[in-house]
Amino acid sequence: MSGRELGVLNALDVAKTQWYHFTAIVIAGMGFFTDAYDLFCISLVTKLLGRIYYTDISKPKPGVLPPNVQAAVTGVALCGTLAGQLFFGWLGDKLGRKKVYGLTLMLMVVCSLASGLSFGDTPKGVMATLCFFRFWLGFGIGGDYPLSATIMSEYANKKTRGAFIAAVFAMQGFGILAGGIVALIVSSAYDHKYDLPSYKENPEGSIVHSFDYVWRIILMFGAVPAAVTYYWRMKMPETARYTALVARNAKQAASDMSKVLQVEIEAEEDKLNHIVESENQRYSLFSKEFAKRHGLHLLGTTVTWFLLDIAFYSQNLFQKDIFSAIGWLPPSQEMNAIHEVYRIARAQTLIALCSTVPGYWFTVAFIDYMGRFAIQLMGFFFMTVFMFALAIPYNHWTKRENRIGFVVMYSLTFFFSNFGPNATTFVVPAEIFPARLRSTCHGISAAAGKAGAIVGAFGFLYAAQSTDPKKVDHGYPTGIGVKNSLIVLGVVNFLGMLFTFLVPESKGKSLEELSGENEEGPEAVEMAGSTRTVPV
Repeated sequence: MSGRELGVLNALDVAKTQWYHFTAIVIAGMGFFTDAYDLFCISLVTKLLGRIYYTDISKPKPGVLPPNVQAAVTGVALCGTLAGQLFFGWLGDKLGRKKVYGLTLMLMVVCSLASGLSFGDTPKGVMATLCFFRFWLGFGIGGDYPLSATIMSEYANKKTRGAFIAAVFAMQGFGILAGGIVALIVSSAYDHKYDLPSYKENPEGSIVHSFDYVWRIILMFGAVPAAVTYYWRMKMPETARYTALVARNAKQAASDMSKVLQVEIEAEEDKLNHIVESENQRYSLFSKEFAKRHGLHLLGTTVTWFLLDIAFYSQNLFQKDIFSAIGWLPPSQEMNAIHEVYRIARAQTLIALCSTVPGYWFTVAFIDYMGRFAIQLMGFFFMTVFMFALAIPYNHWTKRENRIGFVVMYSLTFFFSNFGPNATTFVVPAEIFPARLRSTCHGISAAAGKAGAIVGAFGFLYAAQSTDPKKVDHGYPTGIGVKNSLIVLGVVNFLGMLFTFLVPESKGKSLEELSGENEEGPEAVEMAGSTRTVPV
């Protein structure tokens, strides 16, 4: 232990894995379960919304959401998430992690329910109301990113910290999976209850508006896990690192962690006063000192997360369009609206079960052995390879006999995004910045990611609909648009691989070692600013 390191922080760093670690993972992770469910369940029902509100029974094909409406419905929650990450990230450093934590969860509960209760006299009115509530839902989700990551990093020991933070984020995979399962259950129950005909047999004139309950139930279910978790979040004590290093209350930090760790910890108020009065605790986010110590690190975490989310959210939000383009999902007119929801949910659930969820847990298993840098670089590399392998011989994959091969290759891009940068971009910003700026910097990094998600959501929608007039199909992407989009995503992943070299390796070090908070003067700058990227 460094002579300047507080005993309470050292106790956390060297603590054996205990029950409270798993409790913290579940409490923080259920927020991410809810986040993923709420963000990605919209992709399961956008085609249903088009059929309910935009079908013209005088035309031979079921309606779809206009591109601008689909972009708004799909992307508005991401805009709210970006704003929430910046605001709650800053607030978490000002007021404390715990005080803000419950607020984000209640916002998610209320807005999940309100999204399912969207109202209006016209299709535009319903869509506008839905967009309004989903923006504020995203705002609450945004707060969960920096707070959950920061809380878990500050509770964890340094030996298994990466696995614990990654485990919180891995709950996102279960949230995506749960969205597919809920949609399967609801659509299957509704389809069997009414024994609905296909669109060709009945152009959905009189019965289509009774489908309205399906998408509302799917969206509202997102309130359940968030509500269940609220009580336990409020029972968690504030993290010792915030209480000691930011709130400057050594006695409270020692008392809280003595209960958590079940050991006696000395308060060390004199040592704390010396630490917080040093130069290391004075520089602000917008200072030359911060730029010298952490400027390149923040650039690395923001750019890699931005690039990763362009690809990740494009893939997740528009899986159904890609599967339609290659013929894995049949044309809409061959199914009734509810069966289409079922088929889309089944496809996305299969992808989540076979590649998305395993990818997250591979990261949990290996991150503290391989390190963050190696996993992130590997993930970007294989995502680049598989994107180009899908895009360049695209016409080969669209043939009926090769569609399963396309789905397998496409699934591997999900696996390596999650056993790769989708997890590590979340983990690293929670480790390498000072305690008083940790939540803010994680929020900035995450907001850059959501900016990438917005680019992916809106950009992919229009790029994939760059259609051949001979093949246009009511707004469904054609092979031309999808191929070019996959090439662009391959280039984006390659750039992510290059910017990974700006991100430091944080494996096996305490948070104070990484940020330089334990050292003074030039030694602190050297420690924080020149942390090696590639481990030796």
